[in-house]
Amino acid sequence: MNLISKKKSEKIFSLKDSHYAKLRRNHRDYKKMQSFNQKSRHTSQPENLFLYGVHTVSAALNNPSRKIFQLLATKNALARLDWDANLPHPFPVKTVPPQTIDKIVGKEAVHQGLALETAPLLSPTLDAVRNSQLLMVLDHVNDPHNIGAILRSAVAFSCDGIITTKRYSPSESAVLAKSASGALEHIPYIRISNLTDALQKMHSWGFQTIGLSSDSKKPLEQEIKNDKIALILGAEGKGLRPKTQETATSMAHLHMPGIIKALNVSNAAAVALYITQNHFAK
Repeated sequence: MNLISKKKSEKIFSLKDSHYAKLRRNHRDYKKMQSFNQKSRHTSQPENLFLYGVHTVSAALNNPSRKIFQLLATKNALARLDWDANLPHPFPVKTVPPQTIDKIVGKEAVHQGLALETAPLLSPTLDAVRNSQLLMVLDHVNDPHNIGAILRSAVAFSCDGIITTKRYSPSESAVLAKSASGALEHIPYIRISNLTDALQKMHSWGFQTIGLSSDSKKPLEQEIKNDKIALILGAEGKGLRPKTQETATSMAHLHMPGIIKALNVSNAAAVALYITQNHFAK
C-alpha cells in the first residue's frame, strides 16, 4: 500500500470511528439523562404510605380525596372495617396472613390485620382556611404522636385546620395517621414555609392569633376577644420561639389550679380548643 492510499484508509477509518464513537457517546448521555430523570421523578414525588389500624384505614377508605393502590387485610380484619368491601372499587383487596402485614409495617405496629397502600394527601394552601373560625398553629412541634393526637382533638372540637411548618415538623406518615385515628382525613393539615408570614396573613384576614405560654399572666379565657381565633402552641420544653411570640396578637396561659402546671402539648391543645369553643358558644 502506497503512502497516499494508506492516508486515505486512515482518514476513512478515522471518520467511521468518530461516527460510531459519537453514537456511543450519545447513547451513554441518553442513558445518563434517562437515569437522572427517573431519579428526579422519584425524589420529587412523595413515597407511598402503608396506613394501618381499623379506624385509620376505615377513614382513609371513605375519603374520596385519597389515592389508594391496594388494601391488605386478614379475613377477620376485613369484617371490622367501616367500609363495604363488596362494592366496586378501583384497587385490589388482598386477603393475607398477619405475618405479611408485619413485614410491611413492622411487628411493633398495632395494625389490627390491616394495611392500606396509599399516596399522601395533598397539603392545602393557607388560603383554604381564610374563612374559618378556629385554627391551630404548631410552632416546631415535631413528634408525630403528638401531632396525631392534636389532629384527633382538633376534629373533636370542630377546629377548621392545623397549620405547621415544613421544616422541623413531620409530614404525613403512617405513625402520625395512626395516632390521629382517622382524624387526618377530616381536617386540613397545612404545612407552610414561613410561620411569621402565615401569622401576618391571618391577621389580615381578621384572626386574633393567641400564643400559649406558661409565662403569660393572662388566662386564655380572658384573652379571647374575637370571633376568629388561631391558637399557637410550641414544642414541649422549648415553647414558642421569640419571633412567634412577637408576631402573635397576644399571649395567654392555661389556668391550672393543681400542683402540676404543665401539660403535654397534645393535652394542652385539647384544653385550649375546649376553652375557645366554650367562648364561641356564649
